[in-house]
Amino acid sequence: MSHVRLEHVTKSFTRGRNGDRVVALDDVSLEVAEGEVFGVIGHSGAGKSTLIRLINGLERPTSGRVHVGGREITALSERDQRGVRRDIGMIFQQFNLFRSRTVAGNVAYPLKVAGVAREERDRRVARLLDFVGLLDRAHDHPEQLSGGQKQRVGIARALATEPSLLLADEATSALDPKTTAEVLALLGRVNRELGVTIVLITHELDVIRAVANRVAVMEGGRIAESGTLYDVFARPTSAAAADFVRGALRDRPSPETLERLRRTHRGRIVTVAIRDQTGFQTALATTFLEHSVAAGTIFGGISELQERAVGSLTFELTGPDDGIGAALAALRADGVDVTEEN
Repeated sequence: MSHVRLEHVTKSFTRGRNGDRVVALDDVSLEVAEGEVFGVIGHSGAGKSTLIRLINGLERPTSGRVHVGGREITALSERDQRGVRRDIGMIFQQFNLFRSRTVAGNVAYPLKVAGVAREERDRRVARLLDFVGLLDRAHDHPEQLSGGQKQRVGIARALATEPSLLLADEATSALDPKTTAEVLALLGRVNRELGVTIVLITHELDVIRAVANRVAVMEGGRIAESGTLYDVFARPTSAAAADFVRGALRDRPSPETLERLRRTHRGRIVTVAIRDQTGFQTALATTFLEHSVAAGTIFGGISELQERAVGSLTFELTGPDDGIGAALAALRADGVDVTEEN
């Protein structure tokens, strides 16, 4: 069952004195399953923020339909949309906490607005602060907290109304790597233990790979590709996804590195994408050996994505030209991704 579904959504704006039309989203369709963590990744200007504002009903699409929790929010009145929004929690890059309120007061605020009785508010605030590990800081003010602690307060506040959907808009961009890992681990707990569906908007592949089940890559207001995290980033079919992989894994030599490698290695240089299967590297070595080819590793890297190997290795191949050609042909015939760098 889908929790969020966008059908051929386009959103355009009029900007400037000349009334120029800017298309922020262009025929976007995607589906987020109930109970999953879905990542949306893209560089600045890709359309991610517009997408999240359409999901929470703060913007209406120019065309297309948006469904949340089984309801088509694009067909609802503003009053009815407010009811849908109460089932959606939001966490932000800059935390957006009230400086004048205590930690407990920040978490209690949406409950007070919703008219929840004081006794129930206090019970829920205590439970949530304990869940995010900040019960002992309940009476502190935001300026007394670290960035990671502020974001944990933001998560507790977003969960106060017990939403079934949580939208995280660049929620870790202002945090250092260690704190980012802690916040992402907490979001993983929110998903697993509370069953909350999460849509995670980011420009960082490391954030997506830490918690997401599936991912959509955005570029220029469109979905460049989408699928499971492993399929999209182990075998990218779009330039946008390949760009994120290169930046995060750094497993393929840059043009400058290739020039340096060519100066010190006289053989044929090839890069082979790693397959996630037992014995792949042994089979690779066997193929080269069978064709009298010596293969020396000169660059590369292997990482892990959803507990599966991903990456590539760059080899210098030496031996008879026909043997090298036959070995590469055999690998390609077996479906191995081989790039000749010469």
